[in-house]
Amino acid sequence: MTNTNRPVWTPLKPPLRSAASRQSFAAHARSLVRAQRAQDSGEALSRKRTEFAKAALASGYIDKQVLLAVGLILSDLAIQGWRIRVRSQSVAVCPPLIESENRGAEKARIRRQELVKRDAQLRQPSVQAFLRSMERSRLFDHNFVSIFSLMRDGRELADKLRAARLHPANGRDVALSGVVDPYIEFVKTEASKCAHTGMRLMDIWRYFRHNWSNQYTSVPGRSMLFMVRDKAAPLHPVIGIGALCSPIMQLRERDEWIGWQPEAFLAHVRANPSQRLAKWFVETLDGAISEVYIDDFIEDGILTARDLTAPGEGAIGRLLAEGLEQRESHHRFARQREHKRFHSNVEDKWVERARSHLFRSKRALALASYLRIRAVLKEAGKGPFTAERLETLAGSPRGVDAIKKILRKAKGDRVGICVADISVCGAVQPYNAILGGKLVAMLAASPEVALEYRHRYSDAQSEIASAMAGRPIRRAPHLVLLGTTSLYGVGSSQYNRIRVPCDRLGGATDENLRYKELGHSESFGTSQYADDTVEALTELAQQSANGSRVNSIFGEGVSPKLRKVRRGLELLGLPADVLLRHYRHRIVYGVSLIRNLRDYLLGLDPEPSYFVPVDASASATAQIGAWWLERWLRNRIESDEVLAEVERHTLIRPVQHGARVPVLPEGNQASLLSVSE
Repeated sequence: MTNTNRPVWTPLKPPLRSAASRQSFAAHARSLVRAQRAQDSGEALSRKRTEFAKAALASGYIDKQVLLAVGLILSDLAIQGWRIRVRSQSVAVCPPLIESENRGAEKARIRRQELVKRDAQLRQPSVQAFLRSMERSRLFDHNFVSIFSLMRDGRELADKLRAARLHPANGRDVALSGVVDPYIEFVKTEASKCAHTGMRLMDIWRYFRHNWSNQYTSVPGRSMLFMVRDKAAPLHPVIGIGALCSPIMQLRERDEWIGWQPEAFLAHVRANPSQRLAKWFVETLDGAISEVYIDDFIEDGILTARDLTAPGEGAIGRLLAEGLEQRESHHRFARQREHKRFHSNVEDKWVERARSHLFRSKRALALASYLRIRAVLKEAGKGPFTAERLETLAGSPRGVDAIKKILRKAKGDRVGICVADISVCGAVQPYNAILGGKLVAMLAASPEVALEYRHRYSDAQSEIASAMAGRPIRRAPHLVLLGTTSLYGVGSSQYNRIRVPCDRLGGATDENLRYKELGHSESFGTSQYADDTVEALTELAQQSANGSRVNSIFGEGVSPKLRKVRRGLELLGLPADVLLRHYRHRIVYGVSLIRNLRDYLLGLDPEPSYFVPVDASASATAQIGAWWLERWLRNRIESDEVLAEVERHTLIRPVQHGARVPVLPEGNQASLLSVSE
């Protein structure tokens, strides 16, 4: 086994002002080192964490908020496998060992890390009450049903798969189609109910999601949940679940693949400075300026109508100054509850929101940037903007900056609506054993999902764009690209080798829908820190001289949680770039649904060219199921070990079924920060 990390120790030197706090922190570090050696180290570390937090909150130390925050950080790192070294009162940490040559050991390490927060969530009284309610029998349509009614008994499924295995090769597919017959059911509203059990579809989806190795969390932005169900069995048990959500805005591996990376795009412009690109550049700039609300700027004398067509440094300077002043006002006065009122249905809500400190700042800074680009174009010459002028622009520093900003604007117009991340995708037992996860992944890229996405968001108003424009802005919801990551960064993944021939779905014979491996993520984020740790860091920031700079208000910027943690770490004098790495590398995948991916996502092409017609949704779903059966299921059932694994998931009492959420001892997971100062 090889450790791919060189053991680099990072000292932690938090600004603890009192000797008692420094002694308490060092003593806590020593207790964590001892707990890591215990037989049940996870439980021991959690206990030490709770004991320390209670003691810190009850202390009378003047710097107890700093002590609490840094103690929780150290506890979370220890739970995640970081090594701790204490010498006198000096504490240092070292990242966990990554077993690059032992895939099983590395998967086990990542799974242990993920289960810490998952199990803590399952111990919450509210979650346990929800799970018990789902498992409790209730009368529906003259039958007693529960969540167990939507789990397929493995013995019954294994018997039918064995019977299908007896058929000759040319008849096996027909036999298997009567054993597993998948279809997609979307969770369309909070109130949508299952036709077979009367339970809310949202609750069914949530129950099975709690069975994942990682914690169940809601995500901001758009979210579309679905289940894959099996109409070959009574009550149509659940094969697996999936979810699409708003994408990560900045993802290097995906952006390089698309052609969104600035340097790659600039190289393309220099090599192919076409009139088509020149026209795109001007139209994107004109569209950007037209989508900025300016009435208040004109009213206040910051801008004149002439400045839009002939911008000068005076107008640009006034916009920049206004943007900075309004941003400072936002940080001083913003409160989340005040911004929630903008979600009312009054017609002028977008004007009201545009005039808020936050969006007045964003509008001023954005418009200053766009007008500077327009000024650069005017300096480059008069007359139509040609390919030759674009090539000249790409050769100057100011021109390069202008092209990069237009690229960023074009990306922003499309990424939030035409790209989605597959945030949840997998099978539940006993279907997991027969590669049901691959079936769910295939169906996530199906025309039926793209069509549902189009219907769901056809009338949706873009939150940021509408607030910038002071009027409703709607973008065409053509889903053209899916992104996702594996849970583990080593070994096989359910996304590996997934390829669906488009001719099976009504497309061309030489094209495929496939999951393409794009690289590995940088293992950077906040998943290693518990919610109360983030809360402690936020409280610390709010008590600082500058106050909180992150209000979790939509429109402030991406990843508010990440920015809160980074801000807190910086206030503690801790190395954020080191401590924001969670050391769980993941494989990044992309699925293009169209032929003209880059040009459509840049806005060069007005319409997407789909591999498979979106309107062929119902028939395409059936064909994807048939392809999965032919490509994966028929070979999988040849293994006696696989059928034995299927068979062990039983619904006889007591239920021994892998789709059942683990029952853990109840614990009080209320925030440790509920104790008042």
